[in-house]
Amino acid sequence: VRLVASGGGLVQPGGSLRLSCAASGFTLSSYAIGWFRQAPGKEREGVSCISRRYGRTYYTDSVKGRFTISRDDAKNTVYLQMDSLKPEDTAVYYCARSLASTCSLVQELYDYWGQGTLVTVSS
Repeated sequence: VRLVASGGGLVQPGGSLRLSCAASGFTLSSYAIGWFRQAPGKEREGVSCISRRYGRTYYTDSVKGRFTISRDDAKNTVYLQMDSLKPEDTAVYYCARSLASTCSLVQELYDYWGQGTLVTVSS
């Protein structure tokens, strides 16, 4: 099982980035996937998740209306489109595989994690 997060970088406030989470070693369509982030000096927090099958989504309040999660099971990839980025979005972003069939940001439900990709929002 492997998850590889990519797409991070430096962006100005108000800008956009699209993160990708490439999955291998398992059937992506059978699992919910979540995105988490960890800012410097802070605990890791849940950002968004997408369920298997029907693709139901959930967002933490701070990113609602700005971030969009999606999945392309044929490409074994989950995406996180991030728009209207703010300096407080600066963090290392991780994708992870959930053991639950539904969408949840409870970290204990996730068994495999990607290596993280750094997003820096700064002028």
